Amino acid sequence: MAAKQMEEIQRKLTMLNYPRANAPAQSLLFAGMERYALLEWLFFRLLGDKSPFSQQNPQGDGMDRDEETSRIQYLAEIAKFLGITTTIDTEAIQGRGSYEDRTEMLRLIVDLVEASIYADNPDWSVDEQAAKDIQLIDAIAERQAQIFSEECKLFPADVQIQSIYPLPDVSELESKLAEQSKILINLQQKVDDLASKHAYNPDEEYGEVESQLRVHLESFLETARTFNMIYTKEIRPWTHMMEVPQLHGFGPAANRLLEAYKMLLKFLGNLRNLRDSYAALAVGLSETSTGEASSVTRIITECESSLTFLNRDLGILSASIARERGEELLL
Repeated sequence: MAAKQMEEIQRKLTMLNYPRANAPAQSLLFAGMERYALLEWLFFRLLGDKSPFSQQNPQGDGMDRDEETSRIQYLAEIAKFLGITTTIDTEAIQGRGSYEDRTEMLRLIVDLVEASIYADNPDWSVDEQAAKDIQLIDAIAERQAQIFSEECKLFPADVQIQSIYPLPDVSELESKLAEQSKILINLQQKVDDLASKHAYNPDEEYGEVESQLRVHLESFLETARTFNMIYTKEIRPWTHMMEVPQLHGFGPAANRLLEAYKMLLKFLGNLRNLRDSYAALAVGLSETSTGEASSVTRIITECESSLTFLNRDLGILSASIARERGEELLL
């Protein structure tokens, strides 16, 4: 069945004057340059002379991976623009599903091209054919109550006909449209009023914000340095002694350590937000930057380096405390 359908597709392609209509069916249904060339040819027959896309016309059959990926993306965007796919679906361009599924998709596209070129009635043009089709749809819409009545039995038995609800009056729809238009105008006026009060300036300087951010980061860095100094001078010698000392409660050094650590945690909680905020603010200055790291970036880098040493030293401290507790349990 699919083979016969593919023969019919190739016959239509010949009628449409596609230069490679006799190419192997496999090459038209599966990913490759032959399929991409056919889809591009069909798409531009549907787009017409006023196409917003430009035809690529690659030279030769050779194409590297990047060029092939770019062409697939380009064809997927055209397919979405034409309504053939609901999203930019690159898999549909390469071919997806069974042999029958691939054949059906290609048949639909070829039929669309045929309908855009040839009319059902040889005495009509394509525009006249479209006008007649629209007239038919309008006639069906005007007489839908009679056409889809229960006497005609056009629906399955388990489908209920919702003919008990009358169609709304045109004047009623127009009045609702006028009300919604007024609401839209009022909302637009409010938006314009807010825009006039808070003018947007894309070239606004962020020096004040940057200076405040620098102050907070410098304070954090000073806290990290204080903690590292306390640990290095008072805690680290204890953890590296040959014999574990007998600690009796928390001494002054431990209290200072806890105070510095609490302050450190406070700044750690806000560091991520500060970095994200600075990155967002720095976008406006990216065009004028010389490529050198700003002072804020250097401070953040130094903080991260200090945190690396801090985490390592805290691990040593935790191991020392765990070792002490283990010896107490043995005693």
